[in-house]
Amino acid sequence: MKNNMIETVLGAVVLLVAGVFVVFAYSNASLRTSIGYEVRARFDRVGDLKQGDDVKLAGIKVGSVTSQKLDPKTYQAIVTLTIESNVKLPTDTAAEVALAGLLGGSYVLLTPGGANASIQPGGEITVTQGAVNLIDLIGKAMFSSKDGLDKNDAGAKGTDAANPLLGPAPAPGAK
Repeated sequence: MKNNMIETVLGAVVLLVAGVFVVFAYSNASLRTSIGYEVRARFDRVGDLKQGDDVKLAGIKVGSVTSQKLDPKTYQAIVTLTIESNVKLPTDTAAEVALAGLLGGSYVLLTPGGANASIQPGGEITVTQGAVNLIDLIGKAMFSSKDGLDKNDAGAKGTDAANPLLGPAPAPGAK
């Protein structure tokens, strides 16, 4: 009887601790959607941007991605963003799809311009930069450095590679 009581109390403590962790995770995860006004932005490429992803300005969440759709005429992605009502974006604000980390995850990074006028609710951010494909960048860097090495190797034939001022390298077996 005593063992059953200890097991019951221990189980209740475990459930209580799990509940505290769930509440803590929810309150710190910024899962709540923003309440404010909507603006649109057109991107050539959105990567893995999803509905509910953050919209950040200076690293601080100021909104969220509300929806995405494809413009059938221009084949651009039209992304609708909800911006907090206390944040007024200048008309020359730039929007960029940025990576949250190497393991994935994206967000929209806003960079405000210097215009005096603000984007009105339902307006559009016209200066945009789509997502950068990391795999393509790494591939280009690898192949461009390989091409650079090949060019240097071709120019170094017949000279001392360590010091090109010494002139041609002696032939093998020559004294």
